[in-house]
Amino acid sequence: MKPRALWLCILMILAMTAITAYYYPTLPEVMPTHWNYAGQVDGYGARWQLWLVGPVAMSAFLLLAMALPWLSPKQFEVQNSGATYGYLMAIPVALFGAIELFMLCSALGVKLDVPRVMPVIVFVVLILMGNPMGKVRRNFFIGIRTPWTLASEQVWHTTHRLAGKLMVGSGVLGLLAAWLGAPHWLLLVLMMAWGPLAAGYSLVRYKNLPQ
Repeated sequence: MKPRALWLCILMILAMTAITAYYYPTLPEVMPTHWNYAGQVDGYGARWQLWLVGPVAMSAFLLLAMALPWLSPKQFEVQNSGATYGYLMAIPVALFGAIELFMLCSALGVKLDVPRVMPVIVFVVLILMGNPMGKVRRNFFIGIRTPWTLASEQVWHTTHRLAGKLMVGSGVLGLLAAWLGAPHWLLLVLMMAWGPLAAGYSLVRYKNLPQ
């Protein structure tokens, strides 16, 4: 990872550690940990689980991101994506932090519109990850890793350019749909439809390659 992305992740982990430690004594012993699609709490857990969702999960993902360059086989190195690799690895770290903040606010009695807030977070992540997707180089760990993208550099490149546009488009449409109060099933479709479309495109693109 580039130093900028590494330090950004470290700062986010330190910030969430400080926030968790500050509010931990005021939290109830048992707090909401899961919500259904209607925004109703359907799972509870001990307050110490907040550490797992936030600082522990964030640190674990950062360690994984630092290990992947060493684990990558030759000619498929994740670090070939340059600064894009660090950027894409920093987003899940931030996502774990956002999820913990969501749980923390709920435990502290802050009223949140769960059926809208969580999809909004997902759509923002889609936009952030989709924007640089076309810069991801062929590897075994991140990106659209179908048999056909891994078999062809050209298919990998064209598929990721399309996937980036689909992810950003899905994110923008999803934010608009959430703002307009669209039903949950439509939000779910917008979250997931880009994946099968990108995978299907990689197959079609591969089969149309010159022999």
